[in-house]
Amino acid sequence: MKAVIQRVAHASVTIEGEKVASIQQGLLILLGIVAEDTQVDIKWLSNKIVNLRIFNDADGVMNNSLMASSGDAIVVSQFTLHANTKKGNRPSYIKAAKPDIAIPLYESFVAQIEKDLGKKVQTGEFGADMKVELLNDGPVTIIIDTENK
Repeated sequence: MKAVIQRVAHASVTIEGEKVASIQQGLLILLGIVAEDTQVDIKWLSNKIVNLRIFNDADGVMNNSLMASSGDAIVVSQFTLHANTKKGNRPSYIKAAKPDIAIPLYESFVAQIEKDLGKKVQTGEFGADMKVELLNDGPVTIIIDTENK
C-alpha cells in the first residue's frame, strides 16, 4: 500500500462536474493498493498518517498531527501510484490490485482512518474519472509505502 500525503489549505474532488468531496485545512491522501496488502498494512498506514507531525504549532514548527490540528482528510484511490516505468515509455500497472481486491481494502482503509481520526473522512469514488483540486500548503508532500514499514 502506497500513499502520497499532501498537507493542503483546501482540496476537493469533482466527478462529472459535481463536487463530491471538499475540505479546508487537512490532508489529501492518494492511495495505491496492491494485491498483497492486508489489514495490518491498513492499520499501520492509517496510524502513521493521522499521527504524522506535519502541521505547524503556535511557534510555526511542524509539531502537530492531523488529529492535533483538527484538520480534515480526503482519501482518493489512485492505482497509478504503482506504475512501473522500467521498460519503455508506457507505464505498466500490473502491480496495482484489481478492483475485486482493491475496493474492499480501500473501503477498509477509509473506515480505519475515520476510526483513528474520530471523524468522517471525505472520499473520491473508486474507479471514477476524478478531477482533484488542491492548494498544497508548504508545500508538504510525503510518500509512505507499507513495504518499508
